[in-house]
Amino acid sequence: MMTLLLAAVLVAGTAPETAPASPPQRVRSVALAPGETCPKPAGDEVVVCAPLDEPYRIPKPLRHAEIAAKNQSWVNRVATMDEVGRVAGGLPDTCSAVGTGGQTGCTQSMMRAWAADRRQLARESAAVP
Repeated sequence: MMTLLLAAVLVAGTAPETAPASPPQRVRSVALAPGETCPKPAGDEVVVCAPLDEPYRIPKPLRHAEIAAKNQSWVNRVATMDEVGRVAGGLPDTCSAVGTGGQTGCTQSMMRAWAADRRQLARESAAVP
């Protein structure tokens, strides 16, 4: 019992470690390529190492974002306006309930939607690490 009391007094009597009085003079941040090792700090220096998984700052999910309409080229804008005009006018191959366009246009529209879904799935699966 006496040894436990003596051990408790000795543990309580030790002073906690104190932090340095001044911060380090130099903090160095290093991006490491695969296979590189973190360099040793020199003197009063702190070295922060981070692996360089990818050289881009833009996160992967944002890299393949759709381009806003205001940032599209005139060729794409005209093609979109042409397609909208064709659908609204009921021209052939436009998937309308009136006229001859409904039969072939709806099939083409479904195939375009299917292809867009497949591209989106491929894009999403490529983004998963």
